[in-house]
Amino acid sequence: MKEMDDTALLRYSRQIMLEQLDVDGQQRLLDGHALIIGAGGLGSPAALYLAAAGVGRLSIADDDVVELSNLQRQIAHGENDLGHAKAESAAAAARRLNTGCEVEVIASRLEGDALARAVTAADVVLDCTDRFSSRYAINRACVAAQTPLVSGAAIRFSGQLAVFDTRDANSPCYACVYGEDGDDDALRCAENGVVAPLVGVIGTFQALEALKLLAGVGRAHRGLATFDALSGEWRRFKVGRDPGCPVCGASVQVSSALT
Repeated sequence: MKEMDDTALLRYSRQIMLEQLDVDGQQRLLDGHALIIGAGGLGSPAALYLAAAGVGRLSIADDDVVELSNLQRQIAHGENDLGHAKAESAAAAARRLNTGCEVEVIASRLEGDALARAVTAADVVLDCTDRFSSRYAINRACVAAQTPLVSGAAIRFSGQLAVFDTRDANSPCYACVYGEDGDDDALRCAENGVVAPLVGVIGTFQALEALKLLAGVGRAHRGLATFDALSGEWRRFKVGRDPGCPVCGASVQVSSALT
């Protein structure tokens, strides 16, 4: 546990002023560990805001390198980072904002046992990836570890946000909403395009939901929210747990309890 000194109390004073957060909530942020998978358009603002807000430990995972076409929207990276690992670049940007934030770099694709270990070690996971195959694997790891998952997506002028926390018996998982048979190319900005500030809107909301979960304030986002950047309108959909879900459904829970 890292104790806040006078410098930290001053640094985070605008958050500590909030009665819902106060010193105790800020201390929980300082003691918290967020795993951000994907250091692109969504992961960039998420990592920067969580570091600035005082989350004590960030793990940033990405196996890609910075390309020129990324700079239009992936604000953790600059021209000097071209050709460098995105995880390294995003970590450096987070450290520049807050040297007190411990940042772990995972410059490889998290999968299998490595993914399970990383998810289990974290207090909250932010899925900032752009492939359905990655999202399915991350969701399964989060359900198995009972780690809350903050999911975001942005493509063209459309964004989506959801929080999946299977510690809550009424909360669905990602597979309850989307199944497990999506096409990877349907999500990728490289194939479809995306307007630059949209990823900032969704990634920042992901950071906000992760902060609330870590600090234990407010109520986590419920259901699925979609954002239309052309009209500026949000829509909310109530989504419950699917009893027949192959990942978190009743039959899966019974099977897990028996093994």
